[in-house]
Formats: sequence, structure tokens, C-alpha cells
Amino acid sequence: MKVKVLSRNPDDYVRETSKDIHRVPRNYDPTLHPFEVPREYTRALNATKLERVFAKPFVGSLDGHRDGINCMAKHSKSLSILLSGSCDGELKLWDLPKRKCVRTIQAHDGFVRGICSRFCGTSFFTVGDDKTVKKWNMETPGYGEREEPLSTILGKAMFTGIDHHQKDATFATCGQTVDIWDEQRSSPVRSFSWGVDSFSCVRYNPVETELLASCASDRSIVLYDMREATPLKKVVMKLRSNTLCWNPMEAYFFTCSNEDYNLYTYDMRRLNAPVTVHMDHVSAVLDLDYSPTGREFVSASFDKTIRIFRKDGGHSREVYHTKRMQHVICVKWSADNKYILSGSDEMNIRLWKANASEKLGLLSPREKEAHNYNQKLKEKFQHHPQLRRIARHRHLPRDIYKQRRELKEMLGSRRRKEKNVIKHSKPGSVPVVAERQKHVVNVE
Repeated sequence: MKVKVLSRNPDDYVRETSKDIHRVPRNYDPTLHPFEVPREYTRALNATKLERVFAKPFVGSLDGHRDGINCMAKHSKSLSILLSGSCDGELKLWDLPKRKCVRTIQAHDGFVRGICSRFCGTSFFTVGDDKTVKKWNMETPGYGEREEPLSTILGKAMFTGIDHHQKDATFATCGQTVDIWDEQRSSPVRSFSWGVDSFSCVRYNPVETELLASCASDRSIVLYDMREATPLKKVVMKLRSNTLCWNPMEAYFFTCSNEDYNLYTYDMRRLNAPVTVHMDHVSAVLDLDYSPTGREFVSASFDKTIRIFRKDGGHSREVYHTKRMQHVICVKWSADNKYILSGSDEMNIRLWKANASEKLGLLSPREKEAHNYNQKLKEKFQHHPQLRRIARHRHLPRDIYKQRRELKEMLGSRRRKEKNVIKHSKPGSVPVVAERQKHVVNVE
């Protein structure tokens, strides 16, 4: 006698709680699911459309400055504190979750040119047009105490930038020379110059902490090692670089913002040509900052927009603009990789989402699963023409749209002319120069 018995394990189908979703058995045999790909394509298309519908990147603004924002700095330990300096010498500390100014200091006469936080977060440094470097306590003074700097250093010339070492009690300033200072001394420990009138920016490498780089007025980018007596290398470009930023994850790479509307990512081991040329801005790029992951960076431009670029991508993945926002002078990426802060001419600091369509706040497990599933679908079908067109489309102000089109025509015309010259010349007489190598004059 043969007996067939149905055996079921309750763990496979019984819910643990009444709020759980019902478990559905699934057979992954492809012959049973003939319309799987069309169904997934439709879902990916809908997810891409909804991403553009919910793309609302602007979070809020910080009002209170009485002049244009000239520089900003992040607190080295706290996510909620931001430092900003304006063109009238005023310095403000902001509480970002409350979006309130917690402290105002009249720091300098004239512009505040640079701010940097000490690596331990207990104090910060500022430089200004009055030829002084001032050290301030991060804590607000008590009731009845005056707002005084902890120390003041009077320099011989105007300072244009400052940055603090990641581990030691030293900082670097730039002006007519690049100076390395010890916090306990009132004169520089070492000064670097390479036949340059002035420097506009200096930055320590966050990984190889003894290295630093600066942008100079003779269109050059100079690399230094604090252990050496002389600068290491100098790369001269066709137009001047305004600022630069090191990749926080890969020690060899840095990106500079240039007056020719582009950004250039360099490998410091091979400076004869940039690794990537990042295009899309239609005016001079004034500032940039890397995300803490090192995969993306944000740039601020004179064309009143902010753009987000991938580290190895030529074109921007995102562009932010508002009607009121004027020339964007400075930009920072928050240390939690969630937000971007921009300071502009019309006295406002704006807070943006790093991912325009991201939902803020806590997500339920089902929301997280749906989000991850949609992301994978979009990755799977990202090269389909309709999805790519929807995902890439960004609305631009009319002026910027016209300038983009004009620049594209000019670039196309130049390339056609070069091709015609090569075609109608003696073979080998006109060298073919790659686009990346056109921007570098020489390396010393």
C-alpha cells in the first residue's frame, strides 16, 4: 500500500506577525515568465519618470549676512556646524539642523578670504584683507565675555587662502608666497615661491598629509612636500585655475576649477595631461568640493549654477539653479554625503540635497526594498534610448541654454577646422593633439 502525504513547513508560508506581508512562493524558471523583461522595462521607465517628478533638491536657505558670501568651512568633527565669511569681514557660525545663526563675529577689515577648522574641532582660523591670521575659539564666549581672537598674526602681505594640517598643529597660508606656520610661532616656519606674483588657493592632501598644492596667478598649479626645501612640480595651463581640491579617498588625484569654464582632474604622478576634462559650465568655475566618498564632486560657477560631476565623467549628472541665486562663489559637500551647501553673491547660503529625488527622513523596510529594486532596474536598462533621454534631461535657464548651444557650435567649428587642416596638409606635417593635452602648456 502506497500513501502520499503533503508535508508543509509552516516557516515557509506563515507570517511571524499580523503586520508582515504574505509570503508568495516563486518559481524562477524563465519558461514560466515569458514577459519578464517587458514588465521590468516598464517598471524601470516608470521609476525613471517618478525620479524626475520628485526631484526637488532645494532644502532651505540661511539668511543673515549683509554682504556676498566669500568663503565657507565645515567643522572637522560636527555635522551640524558651518562657518561662513562675507565680503564685509563678518563671520557667522550656523546651526544647520535649526537653520539659525548661533554666533556673529566682526573678524576682519575688508573681505574674509579664507576659513579653516582645526583638526580637533576646538578652534578655527581666518585670514582677511587686513593682512592678519586670527585664531578663534569654537565655543561661544560666556555671558559678559568679549569676542576676542585667541591669537593674531600680522603678515607682511595680504593673505588669500588658508588650510590646516590633518594631524599636526601646523597650517598653510597663501598670498604672495605659500607659507607653512606653526601655531606656537608668529613667523612662518617655511616659505615657498616659484617666480609667482600671488597664489589664490592652498590645500593639504587629506591622505598623504605632508603634501599640499596651490593655484598661482601665472596659470600654474604647484605641488609641495613639507619635508622638502623646494616645491616638487609645477604644471602651467592655458588659463588660470581658481581653486583645487584633493580626492579624499585616492591620494594621487586632485581636481582644479579653471577660468576656461572646465574642471580638470589630474593624477599627480603624470601631470603632462589631465585624466578627465569635466565640461558643462558656461562661465568661469570659482570653487569645488569633493564628496566624502571621493566618487563625486560639486562645482560652483559664475554662471549662477551648481553642478555635480562624477569623478571619471566628462559631463555633469546634475545642475541646480534658482531665479534668485546669483554668481556662486563657494560650495561645500557635507561630511555625511547627504547635502551640498552653496554661498553666493546675493548674501544667501543655500542647502541642497546631494541626490535630488532622495526622500528625507526615516524609510520603512518596504520603502528601502522598493528603492533598491528601482535602482537596480534603472541600472539594468540605463542605456535604452527612452530611459537615457528622460534621466539626462535637465531644465536650464534660457541664458545658460543659449550659451551652451553657442559653445557647442564653437567647439564643433574648431574641431572641423582642425580636421580639414590635417586632411589637406602633407601627411605627418600637422600633429594630432588629443583634447586632454590641449590645455597644458608645460610641466616643470
